[in-house]
Amino acid sequence: MIRFLPFLLLTFTATGFANSSRIKDLVTVKGVRENPLIGYGLVIGLNGTGDGGGEITNTSLKKMFQTLGLNPQKEVTSKNVAAVIVTAKLPAFGRVGQRLDVTVSSIGDAGSLAGGTLLVTPLKGGDGQIYAVSNGPLSIGGLENGKKMATTARIPDGGTIEKELEVAFNEKKAIRMALNNPDFTTAARIERTINQELGGKYATASDATTIDVIIPSYYERKVVELLANIENYKVVSDVAARIVINERTGTLVAGGDIVLKKSAVSHGDLVLEVKGGSDESGKKAFHVIEQSTTINDLVKALNALGTTPEDLISIFQALKHNGSLVAEIELI
Repeated sequence: MIRFLPFLLLTFTATGFANSSRIKDLVTVKGVRENPLIGYGLVIGLNGTGDGGGEITNTSLKKMFQTLGLNPQKEVTSKNVAAVIVTAKLPAFGRVGQRLDVTVSSIGDAGSLAGGTLLVTPLKGGDGQIYAVSNGPLSIGGLENGKKMATTARIPDGGTIEKELEVAFNEKKAIRMALNNPDFTTAARIERTINQELGGKYATASDATTIDVIIPSYYERKVVELLANIENYKVVSDVAARIVINERTGTLVAGGDIVLKKSAVSHGDLVLEVKGGSDESGKKAFHVIEQSTTINDLVKALNALGTTPEDLISIFQALKHNGSLVAEIELI
């Protein structure tokens, strides 16, 4: 017999919370982001758990020996070697000599990368240029479902930046910020807050995502200081009225100003009683949910009646279709 747990309701509203957020937590600044790096390399020193052949691995081994001054005439095959893809992230404003964490993943049929060492591997950006090199002993890491993920490993500080991205950030005349969650109301509030704090019309919200800020004359060549101040200005971010339901875990998250209009609910054998009273037959009455009833009250009442996740989903969808529930419903 399947037993359904009551839905856990988490509600968040912009006005209900009455908490402001730092602009830093709401936006990203154009040009300030990580850049993915990728490279192809060889892991050696495996205890018979490598690829054991294959065109790519064998060709790579032969080229490696040629680089070292050797000239093998035949293909080199070894179960102690594995072909891998190496990835890393070049941080914003990364400088030459700065260390990076790298991830190493097998691309052949190696059984395990445990105990292996990555040979020197150049890491390229999307433009095809080399921005870092990596090498070093591999760390397999933790468990996954009780087993080692032996074909993926990491090398903490295993990469070194060799080339910098040229960004004259402190010489900018304007900066562009993008909202992590596009919203017209929040964008307008950020624009208004920045202009009030800077004492002029410096910020312009051009759409629900983009806020452009002109650098004031008194902040020229002090863009870092300006951004440090802007990041800590606080605004109340608006949240769309949305209900997200996770049927697998029995979790329901309600965000924004959700409106529950005057309505009545009946689902199968379930009868929701909000006010006291009964009908003439003595059976449980069919009562009206007052407009002041919150979504939290409704879920609590339905949980008390032993409502299953399937029941709750159906009820919310019917309320929305009827126009009694003003919110988006998303199932995950």
